Amino acid sequence: MTERPATDALARALRHRERNLLAVAVVVGAFAIAASVGTPTAYFTASLVAFCAWMAWFVHAVIAWIRLADF
Repeated sequence: MTERPATDALARALRHRERNLLAVAVVVGAFAIAASVGTPTAYFTASLVAFCAWMAWFVHAVIAWIRLADF
């Protein structure tokens, strides 16, 4: 067991490249579509999609952190 199990588990959970790249791709894609449409409604929708992507990323990162931690 490590001296800092929670900190080490958090670092490992945040290094998950696929999860990070997927969240970034969703946000960039949503704003690219909004930019191509160019209406305020499209930007509002892209902002909602970005928020949902961030929340999904956060929940998955916390679940991974809890799984990896050795409390």
